[in-house]
Amino acid sequence: MIEQTEEVIRVRIPKGRDREVLGIVQKMLGGRRVTVQCVDDKERMARIPGRLKRRHWVNVGDVVIIVPWDFQDEKADLVYRYKRPQAEWLRKKGYLR
Repeated sequence: MIEQTEEVIRVRIPKGRDREVLGIVQKMLGGRRVTVQCVDDKERMARIPGRLKRRHWVNVGDVVIIVPWDFQDEKADLVYRYKRPQAEWLRKKGYLR
C-alpha cells in the first residue's frame, strides 16, 4: 500500500523580472477595477482585463498577481487569479502573510 503524504500542486509564482507582485483583493470598485493590498505593503488600484473578466470571476479575498504600471506605481494590471488550493499552498510555503 502506498501512502501519499503531500499532494503536488502546480502553482504559478510571480516573476520578479516582469515586476509581478502578489496581492489580495480588498474591494471591488466597479468598472472592472479592484483595490489590491500587495505583499510589498502598498495598496494599488488594479484593472481586470476582459480575458480574465469573462473566464474567472474575481472576488474580495482572492489572491492575485498584478503588474504595477511603469509610470504610475499606485495603479496596476491584474494578470492572474489563484484558485483556493493554490492560495493555501502559497500561504503554507510562506509567500503570503
